[in-house]
Amino acid sequence: MTEIRGIGIVSSFGFWSLEFVSDFGFRYSDLVAVGGRLGVMLLEVDHLKVYYKTKRGVIQAVDDVSFSIAEGENFGLVGESGCGKTTAIKAILSLFPSNTAHVSGSIWYGGKDLLGLRFKELCQMRWKEIAMIPQSAMNALDPVYTIEDQIMEAIRAHDEVGRKEALERIYGLFDLVGIERSRLRDYPHQLSGGMLQRACIAMSLCCMPKIILADEPTTALDVVVQDNILQRIDELHKKINASMILSSHDISVVAETCDRVGVMYAGQIIEQASARQIFGNPYHPYTLGLRQAFPSIKGSQGRLIAIKGYPPNLIDPAVGCRFAPRCPFRKAECVAEDPELKEVEPGHDSRCIRVEDVYEIRRLVRLEETWERAAVDGQ
Repeated sequence: MTEIRGIGIVSSFGFWSLEFVSDFGFRYSDLVAVGGRLGVMLLEVDHLKVYYKTKRGVIQAVDDVSFSIAEGENFGLVGESGCGKTTAIKAILSLFPSNTAHVSGSIWYGGKDLLGLRFKELCQMRWKEIAMIPQSAMNALDPVYTIEDQIMEAIRAHDEVGRKEALERIYGLFDLVGIERSRLRDYPHQLSGGMLQRACIAMSLCCMPKIILADEPTTALDVVVQDNILQRIDELHKKINASMILSSHDISVVAETCDRVGVMYAGQIIEQASARQIFGNPYHPYTLGLRQAFPSIKGSQGRLIAIKGYPPNLIDPAVGCRFAPRCPFRKAECVAEDPELKEVEPGHDSRCIRVEDVYEIRRLVRLEETWERAAVDGQ
């Protein structure tokens, strides 16, 4: 069936699709809610799969992942290390390693499927339309060129501007991220971790992209620098109205910066909703477990409860829910077939068959013995 991205209806509580399907099978669903207002959908990832070939077998790093992002929206991908967040983000720019064995699905942007673009078309889009803040700034920057030269190259590769005009733009970017202009002629090793990360943020904004991909932008930074980086990102988001996809294993970072959230586990999105719904009214046991494992500055300060066990081997994942071996609420049906990602309330999807039992699950998930029992039963 041919699909055309078009119009939708939204409530003030988040995205809520009322799709109109014409007699010709065209689907119109291109407006989403961002903070209670309508926003135009910029990018749609649809049934994305990315597999890697290794000596031990083929790893299903991303398996049937779908999400979208609207104009001016911050969308977060949260989950444990190795769940597929970075692979999903890099796939948007077709940044695949040499051992990539399989890529399928579609990534729609500007009426084009990005997975079908030629290399030259991708190069024209990178930095100009979609830019990336890498996970490790030290490894992302060339050690033998100054910061100024590297940002200058990105600007002049995409915009027909002279060196003087490009330099003025760089000055403005450094002012924006809070770095002294005198540090422009430093090499990457001469900057601290926090300054390097801010330099990468400045570089990602050099061509005023519509979408910024932030892959764990505060990893390995201390909490003071982390907070500074997050504040800068939030300020820039408001100033230039760029959309952002943020990946992080830190649920508090995502809660602070994102409008909508996709929770990833073992290569799949297992829950997706507005940030308010995810953190205030979660449905999936994994999301509930993540919330129990992080401290809160509000309410009672109870003991943190860890999710026992480890994610499954993605070389040959077993049939059924991938969280089942670690889940204290699993039933026989959970391991019999793969659960689908279904809507449990307007704008809120969950990949769990025990939706009707959610109130009892929310009560039991606060008890440490619940998770201890899961560790024993799952062995």
